[in-house]
Formats: sequence, C-alpha cells, structure tokens
Amino acid sequence: MKILGIGSRIKHAEFGLGVVTNVTAIHYWVTFIEKGLETIDIDSEFEVIEAVEDEVDTVSFYEVESVLRNLLKKWSDVSEIVPIADKWKGGKLVFEPADTNLQSKDVPIDTFFHKIVMVRDRIRVMEQKINSSNLDDQDKVDLQQYITRIYGSLTTFNVLFKNKSQQFSGSKKS
Repeated sequence: MKILGIGSRIKHAEFGLGVVTNVTAIHYWVTFIEKGLETIDIDSEFEVIEAVEDEVDTVSFYEVESVLRNLLKKWSDVSEIVPIADKWKGGKLVFEPADTNLQSKDVPIDTFFHKIVMVRDRIRVMEQKINSSNLDDQDKVDLQQYITRIYGSLTTFNVLFKNKSQQFSGSKKS
C-alpha cells in the first residue's frame, strides 16, 4: 500500500470529494468539500483522484521522542540529561580530613554531580510510586512531606546545576 502525500485528492463514498491535509501513522486528515475536516483510516476504502507523491513522515520524530520521554519519565528511573554548571566542569571535590596524618580524597565533581542527580531522580520515582499507590490520602500526604524535606536538605547542591528548573526545591515559606 502506498501512502498518499499531503495535497492528494480523493473521493470517499460517505464524505465525498476531499483533499488530504495531514497524515499520521494510521489516519489521513481529509478536508472534504461538503463535510469539512474528517479523519479516515489509511486503509479505508476511497477512490484516489490525484495522488501527490511525497515523502510523508507518518509519525514524526518529535512525536516518537515525546511519547518515549513521557514513558521513561513515568515508569523508569532513567534520568533526563542534567547539565552541570559550566564553572564546575572538569573540577574536583577535595575531602581533607582534620587529622593531617590521613590522606585527602579527590573526587571528580562531574562524578559527584552525577550521583546527586541519580539521588534526585530516585526520589522522584519514589514520589510517583507513592502517589500511584493504594495508600490512603493522609499517608500519601505524610510521605510527600518527608520527600519535600529531603529535597530541602539537598538544596545545598543547587549551585552545581546549570539549569535552575532542575534544581532541588524544598517547601516554600510564605
């Protein structure tokens, strides 16, 4: 079966004459002269009056990406890409013990930041699981308050985030 391109003209038994104005994976959006805009299944019966040969992206990359991103956000602990603030890239954290006889520890700041982001993402997953659980509403509220306090405790690390929208946020004081 050949997919019709946008601009193709058809004759449909029920709707009459029309022009294909959009194409999805399973439907043509057709503007019919007498019936207006209708969606019909790609494999439905109609007469092709004039086929426009066109490379039709039946499902846009954007649609696939959006659906996949939403599914991953909802059902997995796969994290979004969270950039570290430019000034910290390639830097290191140095842990100096008070006892000078002990050795200090250097940790690449990118590694540390990645672990902070993983903690944040796992808290978000836990939050989603609590909200979709069978707990009663009061238990959900109580657990949500603990999560909010956890986020508040982690706001110290917000200096590492490039994008403010991805930072930790505790409860807002009025």
